[in-house]
Amino acid sequence: MNSMLLRPLPSAGASGGRGSPGRGRVVGSAVSFGGRGRWRRGVAVVAAGAGAEASWMEEAGVAVLEEGVRRNPAVSDSYRPPGMPRPNATVLEAQARVCTGPEQTRPLGEEQAMRVLDTILRSGMGELKDEPVSSAQLGAFFAGMTIRANSFPEATQWSEGERRAMSLFWPRLVNVLPPEVKFIADPEGTIMGANGLTGPRYVGQSTAEMRLVSALREVLAGGHLGYEEVQGVLKDVLPVELASANSTMVNEALLAAFLIGQRMNRETDRELKGYCLAFDDELGPTPVADVKSLTHYGEPYDGNTRFFRSTLFVAAVRACYGEACLLHGVEWMPPKGGITEGQMLKFMGANTHLSTLQAKTLLEDENTGFAYLGLQEACPPLYSIIGLREHIKKRPPLATSEKVQQFVRARGRESMVAGFYHVGYEDPLLMLMRRRTVHAGLVVKGEEGALSMTTKERSAHASKGLPVNHCSGFRIPNSTDFSETDGISREGFSVIVNAQELGFESTETPRTDRSVLKNLELGLAALSGEKGPAYDRIVLNAAMVDHLLGCTGAEDIKCALDRAREAIDSGKALSRLMNYIKISHKVS
Repeated sequence: MNSMLLRPLPSAGASGGRGSPGRGRVVGSAVSFGGRGRWRRGVAVVAAGAGAEASWMEEAGVAVLEEGVRRNPAVSDSYRPPGMPRPNATVLEAQARVCTGPEQTRPLGEEQAMRVLDTILRSGMGELKDEPVSSAQLGAFFAGMTIRANSFPEATQWSEGERRAMSLFWPRLVNVLPPEVKFIADPEGTIMGANGLTGPRYVGQSTAEMRLVSALREVLAGGHLGYEEVQGVLKDVLPVELASANSTMVNEALLAAFLIGQRMNRETDRELKGYCLAFDDELGPTPVADVKSLTHYGEPYDGNTRFFRSTLFVAAVRACYGEACLLHGVEWMPPKGGITEGQMLKFMGANTHLSTLQAKTLLEDENTGFAYLGLQEACPPLYSIIGLREHIKKRPPLATSEKVQQFVRARGRESMVAGFYHVGYEDPLLMLMRRRTVHAGLVVKGEEGALSMTTKERSAHASKGLPVNHCSGFRIPNSTDFSETDGISREGFSVIVNAQELGFESTETPRTDRSVLKNLELGLAALSGEKGPAYDRIVLNAAMVDHLLGCTGAEDIKCALDRAREAIDSGKALSRLMNYIKISHKVS
């Protein structure tokens, strides 16, 4: 089976040497490319800036500009790591149906079940050279089937069609599937009858696998693990190392089954804490930035595929008045593979391979005041399984816990903000933030489950559940000196932000449809002072985060809005972003 593991990309510093003038022109031409038909003022500023700063671009000599020549950086899909094997589409479609929660699972019909199992059989026999079913897909699919059989309610257990298909194909599959997959499919020998005898005897190959198999038995039965168990397994198996070109130290089928199984069982608070805190000390002591206030932004790592993503521009605005912001993420992440802050910064020519110490320096720099950290540098163990995550299809517990990371601390006040979409994850996110002992925490149901609140008036026919612009969180009381608080005494709040009540006109959210360039055009035009929907959303999101987190000077929402507008209209926010692109290459 092809390995889904992602080889580490070279860091920016690894490129060495001085860039050529030609490389400097790549940034200018890449940005101005968006001017076809309509030249936005924000884009013109960047293009002009790239020309004016050609000297520092030549000094930088970074690998990201070379990569821009090799692929089209204007669309989020193009940031998928090259060379990473793609999953088998037939089985992946089935995983989307059966590898989800007790109420969300949609059993397969007989025809689809037959097609999926036939695909797995032919792949196991070596007939699908161009699109084999990966080990991770096998682990995830059969884990989903096993958990459904063992613990799901009757409505989402196996359908009659699935039973008939499995009874027909399993006697043949048992001859081609590896032992770890047969274990996942029937761990206790209670599902497949006489052909399910491998599971009860299976123990794994290495010490790490043995611990994983032991934990997986509980997960496949629909059970839960303790905090220490989850941490122990993750530290044993991550980062996943390449033992050879086509094998790994820990079998991908087992790891995929563990990750998707925990999500299907709905992680407990203890389990989520295990995921969240497992690698806090991976790179040594956490750097502490000498700033009065720091906000950690937890955007969904898999990005936006439809609507304008505002957080990068919001960070530049808030930095203007002393609210330092730390963004973190990856260039590309499944399942959505949408627009991310890493893509936008890379497109503009910034260094997106900073260490935590370099990020600390940028947070402290009076000319920037914000920073972006890539997961590759901030937490290599979690970065190592991006490819595997594409092959399990559905989001694992890490999709929640990675939004509540604290890669840099602050001497002053600390806050966290995270986006969510699905019902049931609001309270767990706030629980993780409290565990981080920050002074304030905020979860936002923004558009696409991201952090961007909208100015669009809510439709009377809006979907059920929590509405977009729902916010809840905690903060220290206004009467408390945050320098003296123990991080425990906090007041909670919950609110639905109505932009019209704050004086905003109801406007449709600008669509970007995976275009990194379009998202940058909108954001840069807004930071250049161009009024419109993007400008309003940046102002709204900056001011509301200030206000809800209890930031100094934002007690009155009108004052908070005025302050955000002034940061844009004065040109300070755009200057901060341009400074960041330049200084990110010079920071030591």
